[in-house]
Amino acid sequence: MAATETEAEPTKVLEFGLGDGTYCLDIGVIDEIVDAGELTRIPNSPAHVEGVMDLRGRTTTIVDPKTLFKIEEAGPQERIVVFDDDEIDEGGTVGWMVDEVFQVRDVAPEDVDQGTTVDDEGIRGIVKSDDRFVVWVSPDVDGIDAAEAVPEEADT
Repeated sequence: MAATETEAEPTKVLEFGLGDGTYCLDIGVIDEIVDAGELTRIPNSPAHVEGVMDLRGRTTTIVDPKTLFKIEEAGPQERIVVFDDDEIDEGGTVGWMVDEVFQVRDVAPEDVDQGTTVDDEGIRGIVKSDDRFVVWVSPDVDGIDAAEAVPEEADT
């Protein structure tokens, strides 16, 4: 069920794992992917904020998308997907802690089902693959505000 019948170009997406599920993000909003490292916890931060880390001189807020999407399955949390500051407006550099990163692939508009019954503005649609479904998510999920997670006087 494509939203339009035009010959739109495919979108490159990054597929990654959260718990037992496979999810993807538009590669255009991603700056880099790094190994998970040591985090500094921030007292009184929102539940979805795991902490902050220094990435090449930038204080980066690390968010657990499992909390945002209410995913209960545990996983290794081995990688961090860091978003491009110019592409998202969250008040600072933000990264998502994911269990693993699978691949970058092209997704044609006709392969995205946007008519699902899911009523969540963080979900862009369901990508139909050969033998599975991939949930296409957006970094613009309600409740993420990197600026509120890091107090101005924080020294990391």
